[in-house]
Amino acid sequence: MFFDPSLPTDLPGPDEAWAALDLDGAACDEPPEVDEARARAAFDAPDTLDHLIEIADMATMQAAQKLIGVNVLRREAMTDAVRHGRALNDVVERSVRLEIAAALRITESEAAGILALGEALVEQFPTVLDSFASARMTERHARFLVESLQELEPEFHEQVLSTAIELAETEPVGAFRRRLRALIDTVRAKTLTERHEDAVQRRRVVLQPDHDAMTWVMTLMPAVEAHAIWDKATRIAKVILAQEGETRTLDQIRADVIADLLIDGRTDLHPAEARGIRATVAVTVPVLTLLDPAQHGAEPAVVEGVGPIPVGRARELAGAAEGWMRVLTHPETGMVLSVGRHRYSPPPSLRRLVKWRADRCMGPGCGVPASRCEIDHRIAWEHGGQTRLENLNPFCKGHHIVKHHGGWTVRDVEGSFGAVEWISPTGRRYIVQPERRVPVFQTQHDGDPPPF
Repeated sequence: MFFDPSLPTDLPGPDEAWAALDLDGAACDEPPEVDEARARAAFDAPDTLDHLIEIADMATMQAAQKLIGVNVLRREAMTDAVRHGRALNDVVERSVRLEIAAALRITESEAAGILALGEALVEQFPTVLDSFASARMTERHARFLVESLQELEPEFHEQVLSTAIELAETEPVGAFRRRLRALIDTVRAKTLTERHEDAVQRRRVVLQPDHDAMTWVMTLMPAVEAHAIWDKATRIAKVILAQEGETRTLDQIRADVIADLLIDGRTDLHPAEARGIRATVAVTVPVLTLLDPAQHGAEPAVVEGVGPIPVGRARELAGAAEGWMRVLTHPETGMVLSVGRHRYSPPPSLRRLVKWRADRCMGPGCGVPASRCEIDHRIAWEHGGQTRLENLNPFCKGHHIVKHHGGWTVRDVEGSFGAVEWISPTGRRYIVQPERRVPVFQTQHDGDPPPF
């Protein structure tokens, strides 16, 4: 089960060992091709990563068994209490929680969380438990899935559960969390407007003192405006950061920019290159949502980095002027119908489109928003690669470096409309899907009114 790290590291690999064999004179009762297959399989022994995966799977299954056992302990205690005429459920559960905490040397708060998760998995979501106990999803996947389902109205559970389990069994934790939230937001889209109207009444600004004469300024506000503020401050800060002699970090400059704009309201305090910068936010609006938001199954409008927004807000943004990248999608295929004043050139339009399609860094499991990524030519320009959508992907700086210098091979998945396959130095393959399918355009003539 466990491997010995003291083994020599210069042992020949399977291919080298196989090539060194001379089986020409070996007696064999099997056909040559069968003998060759068996001999090669003998050398295809698990490597270090295979052992790590096996250990992780065992730990996952043990974690599931621990939660099952905790729930058995809880039920036994409740049954025993009823048998002796004690129906004080809260007291009994507190007693069980205390004993689990003492036995496992954890806090009572953590023991309460374990009890709640075990009960939810066994009593409410046995299909999630089955996947978890078989190590088809990790404990982190199972925990987030259960927490999300418990926050969701029960009438939506059936619509979400099977797809959510499939996502948990195939997606890394970060991508799973994003896609599950999107799935839940989609099924709850009909009530989004009412829920947002209630939530927006809670907007406020809060000061929270910190150490050494510092204070946090926290603003609860609609997510679209919050991301626009962040985007504008970041754009200005990056211009200032590039100035000769600048010593502040991006975070420090961003804080100073927000303070300058709110206190003085002046942009002439910043370099000339930073003046006039506007926030940019991508708004994706399915056509049927604009035409008939009450239609059954209509998908919600989505803002990059924010998620679904009320259809009234989407109409406002989709019809707005500069500063918003408006993307209208086909109701059946999801293909793009319009990107405002679509242009293949100059490059900025294409860069925005590449980032919109991916939504996130196209590195395995990465959650860095595409708006903060670098655009990479899959086939390098110097090797004949073209500057076109099919050859471009957004990567965060770390994955961009690994792609070029880490021994990985990155290539498109044919017929996938934008998926990327990463092949590791050990030969393992990981496929990363873009958030949206490859766009196809039907452009409008300049001056035509928007189609809504």
